[in-house]
Amino acid sequence: MLAGRTELTGLFVEKPKSVVAITGKDVTFVVKVDSTNLTRKPTMKWLKGKWMDLGSKAGKHIQLKESYDRNTKIYTYEMKIVKVVQGDAGGYRCEVSAKDKCDSCTFEITVEAAEQEEQADILSTDRREKKKPEPELEIDVWELLKSAHPSEYEKIAFQYGITDLRGMLKRLKKMKVVEPKVSEAFLRRLESAYSVNKGKKIVLSVEVTDPNAEAKWLKNGQEIKPSAKYIMESNGNIRTLTINKCSLADDAAYECVVGTDKCFTEVFVKEPPVTITKLLDDYQVVVGERVEFEIEVSEEGAHVIWMFEDQELSRDDKNSKYRFKKDGKRHCLIIQEATIEDSGMYFVYTNGGQSKGELIVEEKELEVLQSIADLTVKSAEQAMFKCEVSDEKVTGKWFKDGVEVKASDRIKISHVGRIHRLTIDDVKPGDAGDYTFVPDGYALSLSAKLNFLEIKIDYVPRQDPPKIHLDVAGNMVSQNTIIVVAGNKLRLDVEITGEPAPTVCWMKGDKVHAEGRVRVENRKDLSCFVIEGAEREDEGNYTITVTNPAGEDKANLFIKIVDVPDPPENVKCTGVGEDCATIIWEPPKFDGGAPLKGYLMERKKKGSSRWTKLNFDVYENTTYEAKRMIEGILYEMRVFAVNGIGISAPSLNSKPFMPIAPTSEPTKLIVDDVTDTTCSLKWLAPEKIGAGGLDGYIIEFCKEGETEWHPANTDLVDRQSYTVRNLPTGEKMNFRVVAVNVAGRSPPALLEQPVTVREIMEHPKIRLPRELRTKYIKRVGEKINLVIPFQGKPRPVATWLKDGQPVDEKKVGIRNSNVDSILFIRSAEREHSGKYTLILKIENMEDSANIDIRIVDKPGPPTQVHVTDVWGFNAALEWKPPKDDGNCEITGYTIQKADKKTQEWFTVYEHNRRTNCTVSDLVIGNEYMFRVYSEILCGLSEDPCMSKNTAIVAKTGLEHKQASYKEKDMNCAPKFTAPLVDRSVTIGYSMAISCAVRGWPKPKIIWMKNKMIIGDDPKFLMQNNQGVLTLNIRKPSTFDSGKYSCKAVNDLGEDVVECKLEIKGKPGYLSQAKNVNKQSLLLRHIIAGGGLIHLS
Repeated sequence: MLAGRTELTGLFVEKPKSVVAITGKDVTFVVKVDSTNLTRKPTMKWLKGKWMDLGSKAGKHIQLKESYDRNTKIYTYEMKIVKVVQGDAGGYRCEVSAKDKCDSCTFEITVEAAEQEEQADILSTDRREKKKPEPELEIDVWELLKSAHPSEYEKIAFQYGITDLRGMLKRLKKMKVVEPKVSEAFLRRLESAYSVNKGKKIVLSVEVTDPNAEAKWLKNGQEIKPSAKYIMESNGNIRTLTINKCSLADDAAYECVVGTDKCFTEVFVKEPPVTITKLLDDYQVVVGERVEFEIEVSEEGAHVIWMFEDQELSRDDKNSKYRFKKDGKRHCLIIQEATIEDSGMYFVYTNGGQSKGELIVEEKELEVLQSIADLTVKSAEQAMFKCEVSDEKVTGKWFKDGVEVKASDRIKISHVGRIHRLTIDDVKPGDAGDYTFVPDGYALSLSAKLNFLEIKIDYVPRQDPPKIHLDVAGNMVSQNTIIVVAGNKLRLDVEITGEPAPTVCWMKGDKVHAEGRVRVENRKDLSCFVIEGAEREDEGNYTITVTNPAGEDKANLFIKIVDVPDPPENVKCTGVGEDCATIIWEPPKFDGGAPLKGYLMERKKKGSSRWTKLNFDVYENTTYEAKRMIEGILYEMRVFAVNGIGISAPSLNSKPFMPIAPTSEPTKLIVDDVTDTTCSLKWLAPEKIGAGGLDGYIIEFCKEGETEWHPANTDLVDRQSYTVRNLPTGEKMNFRVVAVNVAGRSPPALLEQPVTVREIMEHPKIRLPRELRTKYIKRVGEKINLVIPFQGKPRPVATWLKDGQPVDEKKVGIRNSNVDSILFIRSAEREHSGKYTLILKIENMEDSANIDIRIVDKPGPPTQVHVTDVWGFNAALEWKPPKDDGNCEITGYTIQKADKKTQEWFTVYEHNRRTNCTVSDLVIGNEYMFRVYSEILCGLSEDPCMSKNTAIVAKTGLEHKQASYKEKDMNCAPKFTAPLVDRSVTIGYSMAISCAVRGWPKPKIIWMKNKMIIGDDPKFLMQNNQGVLTLNIRKPSTFDSGKYSCKAVNDLGEDVVECKLEIKGKPGYLSQAKNVNKQSLLLRHIIAGGGLIHLS
């Protein structure tokens, strides 16, 4: 009985079967996949139900394994369930896919409780009962994770072998949501899961808090609309969803939404096993009759598998004689015309039953009710042959001396019911001969002879001894040897003389030939030896003997039958290349009696019916290299044998083969590292891989001067690096790397020079990152993770010191590797500040580096803020630095003032570096308060320091005295302070050229190209920002190249600057630049404020 169903792709060699497991026992399922016709590694998925991927649940309870046999090209996949529990019961499915091919099969696990009966040992003398071992305590990892603190998740995963902790935590989060909890919307939530049989009804029910609340139902995240299948009801506080006639499509996740609250569940639809309600019948038919096997199953749309003996009957084979019919629960297998080869046992399987029926096919038997009789007629009379057979539907043909008789005016052929007649009117001497009736479709023939009666006058001749006169020179290849092509007719006329007329006898061995296919026709002075449709069995020595009363004469003949040869045998492909394949075959068993001249070859793509000739001239060898093939396409070959007679029938098609070339050699093979016993190699993938893909690499080595290469790895290496171990110290070794795929090994990538296996002493050197060469500042609470790379051989010993003392690893984490050292602090504290020193040592060599780490915090407030003086609208303040500087120097102070009436604070100064300041613009008659914040890199102090006293601005008599000064003459001629710069830009990218000018009155600006004024062309945008002049050119082309100039003119004079603009790029570049993110390049020279240059 088959345990699962399968798509008809035939990837599975071995499928898992349904089992009955005992609680607490282990169960293992094995799947084997044939990868012979696959171009890449297949992907296997183990599923429970319709969607649950067991790969995410692999761990201590479910263990998945995979292996590969390179000889048989069989992948073996195993799933082991350790200590089966009741929750493991159900339907499972395994799916395998590879590119455009896939296959799947299903199986079931039924879990039964273990027997608890105690068994007595009746053989023991003391009859003491055996003590059963106590069952081990079952550990539910899900329950452990539910009740554990998040900090213990990793510990539990390590203890119980959980490999996909993240996936389990995601499912755990969903499971925790399902757990009953206090909810504002739900009084009773959905259960965690429901199960229902296919075709049955299921009701999902919740109880809500608000009887007027509206509930929404969702399936796999999509809202369900009311229909005949989905019925939603609301009765008081109860909300229900009824699903009628559940199908496999209803196997999904459901949720009920009330307001913002949700509850979830999963519905599992069980598919009942399909049983066979009407079994197969046995059939006994004759050749050519129609056979129809029929069964009925319990479910419509069920999947059934038909088999003949041990061979599965495929629906995909277009050339198959079998036809499959499905009508509801009725399934049929139809054979239109049965043959003898169809006899045997036929099986049909479902996932819940099987049936078998026997087919017996017999040859048709035809009964002859009346046979034809010999006739002797005179000239001009009528001759009629008549026969009667048992089947009136049977037709047939008439033959005379092996030649089919055709109807004419004189010859009439009739068929009425079961009677067949041949009528010959006006009989002539030429009508004499052997007549045969052959029914169509039967190995049967009826024969009779027509004798022509002539009236002769007898006389007594003289007596002469008989004599045979052979004249067969045209047919002889040697003396008395005659060659006949198989299937042809041989008619040998031998002249015979003698008086009276001699008696002729033809014999082959002891057998006398007179009538039939091989017969003798005697006439006066002539004996005709006839072979109709020569066969191989007709070959041999023949003797002709003539006798009369006067004597006897004999002659011997050898008749040789030649034919086209048999087809060649065992055509197969022995090797493939990128576009070629090597084909071999065996010569035919029978050469047709003539020497073989050679062979003709044909090929076709698999699935096609069109054959292509590969050679037009005869090919003599039995090994042929077919070329000009397409890599990755399946081909079939066949061969014809040729001799002097003709061409044989085609051989059987070869097994399909695919031209696949090995990859090119790996590239850039280098030595990465060398020790006293190892050598690390690195390389890049081959430049050309092809349709065969890349399975891995083989690394080989040999001593210098030797030719025998030794593999360094037993299994293929997937990565592009490998360390060869256990090498002899001091030896010079050669290394090479070979890429491997299904077509074989690639050419090797070889190191140019041999490698001496000896560790090279290298001084330790610390590569301190640039940002760590100055003071490294972090805030309190931040994470510190410093990676310090270094080099040196052999591996240096790294040591960390803090302020000259070894680092306390309880406070600071240290991790060292071959190439770097890592110092990390999860949460920085001020006590972590200090001078850290990394020391590298290799024997007596040493290197060190210092890192100054400072952990800063917000400072305390300043102290002793007070007003020292008040005059006019001003007040002078002084204070002292804070007692706590936050472990960092004070970068400034922030001063704020507030009117005592309004109590609103306003900032007067920020980043004030001194410990005093003067506050101006105070309002006369108001009283002011002041407060000061201290500031460092990480911000202001949390609290300010208030001034001890206030500033009162008194009202006094004020008089404004305007200072006398001489107004400066600002007029000047235009002068460019920043010139134009020559530019070279890429075609299609917007750009700008800039310069700066000063002058008063404000000069007029004129832009020119090649001495021509640039007008209002929208391609150009001219800007003047406080004397900074910019000319923007939008998407320049080659026509925008040239000399650009800018002229500034006022009443006092003028000035000019120039530059050259070159546009680079080919004429067709703009079409390619459409997909490029357009950028604009703006160069501005800002002269005022320090002459900054901004490039964006």
